Amino acid sequence: MPSAPTPGPYDVHRPPRADGRTFMVTGGNAGIGYFVAEQLAASGATVWMSSRDAGRGEAAAESIRTRVPGARVSHFRLDLADLSSLKASVEALGADRLDAVVYNAGVALDDPPRRETKDGHELMFGTNHLGHFALTRWLAPLLRAAPAARVVTVGSFAAKSERLDLDDPESTEDYRPKRTYGRSKLAQTHFGFELDRRVRASGGTLLSVVAHPGGALDGLTPARPRVHVTTGGERLRALPAGLLLQGKEAGARPVVRAVLDPEVRGGELYGPRVFGLRGLPRPEPVKGHFADAAVAARLWEISSAMAGVSPDLGLL
Repeated sequence: MPSAPTPGPYDVHRPPRADGRTFMVTGGNAGIGYFVAEQLAASGATVWMSSRDAGRGEAAAESIRTRVPGARVSHFRLDLADLSSLKASVEALGADRLDAVVYNAGVALDDPPRRETKDGHELMFGTNHLGHFALTRWLAPLLRAAPAARVVTVGSFAAKSERLDLDDPESTEDYRPKRTYGRSKLAQTHFGFELDRRVRASGGTLLSVVAHPGGALDGLTPARPRVHVTTGGERLRALPAGLLLQGKEAGARPVVRAVLDPEVRGGELYGPRVFGLRGLPRPEPVKGHFADAAVAARLWEISSAMAGVSPDLGLL
């Protein structure tokens, strides 16, 4: 009897099919999240995309349907800045399992003043990190119901140059918006790797993977009329940056590979090939402060207390 064919290298233009599987993308109505949802929908999967704004969410879903014939894509309302609302949002889906969730949604502020979530947490740390941390607790039953679920956390190149201050994780003492954003993405990155460590220690089958888009600019991003329109001037101004950076459609590819590639392993990091800024997705070494398990473990305990959820998140 002939043996099964050996899978070839991952091809971004012909990624593996995912018919019959269900994926969730937080913040799927715009930016990187939109293109992640679009590419996953093209794989044949059912895709749930979250947004706080129902109108923008439906516009994004309709955009995907016009580009992907037969796309099974829906939006649902999710507000990561309101921790008390997350359980009800998940229950309203009526889903019985989830094969992968992409933690993409996020807030990025450029200027003071410091802002807070409904729960009193600094807005970027509270939304980008704590919101996803708490959401995992309510998604746990759906992830456990899948035979080999994945949690893919979207990091950022900005996290590479930051360090956490675990004595002041919410920047109450010295608030600088760009630094606080980078730290919130670093916290997400630590979450992704620490979740992998804890799952492996418990003998679980879930895979936790981190991916980042590199340098993704609006001016290099193809237009999606219902979601994103780039003017001619913006495209021209962005052309020189195309030597080192890329658009958000390309920036979504490391994330999509982390979801779809059967060769992906828990605890891996995926990013663009060229200096981590542009190009085809590939695994990157996890080193330096990204590999600091002691910081990640302490952050986990702090986050559990802040988010008001048990440290096992219902998964371990």
